[in-house]
Amino acid sequence: MEKLTIEEARRLNDTMVTEEHLKLHAANVAACMGAMAEHFGEDKEHWEAIGYLHDYDYEKYPEEHLAHTEQPLRDAGVPEDDIRAILSHGYTICTDVRPETALEKSLFTVDELSGIIQAAARMRPHGITDLELKSFMKKWKDKRFAAKCNRPLILQGCEMLEMDIRDVADICIRGMKEHADELGLGDPEA
Repeated sequence: MEKLTIEEARRLNDTMVTEEHLKLHAANVAACMGAMAEHFGEDKEHWEAIGYLHDYDYEKYPEEHLAHTEQPLRDAGVPEDDIRAILSHGYTICTDVRPETALEKSLFTVDELSGIIQAAARMRPHGITDLELKSFMKKWKDKRFAAKCNRPLILQGCEMLEMDIRDVADICIRGMKEHADELGLGDPEA
């Protein structure tokens, strides 16, 4: 395969991931990655595919995350650059693969950020459909809100991207709005 497609990413992910919350996380990260690709003028579907597949081994090997990813994906024909990008999101946590490209830096950043956006959107009566950056930033500043999401890591990613958290969050919110219904964040009253 020349580059990972969203169909192939879903097929591969489904061979390892059964828990709905993990599939939802994959979809959230994919939506953010598509928006980041548009920001950088890159291939949206390709970045979404990388985002969707990024936690390939997490459900089965949470304590050894990314240790069971490289060879199975290589055996499945996933290109080396795409495997490297997936491994790079664990930089300083469980891998030493430093994010170098805009794709890798974006994945490193939006993985945790998507969780805070999802949590903020879930608290709103209209889901993500009317979530504005200003409202999100209030939640971001409250360290107790979505406390399991690693804010220092997100800021480290923003620094790598040479972007402000507000700009990255705004891009990701827009990306997730595009997929609101699929992510369970649509307006229930619409």
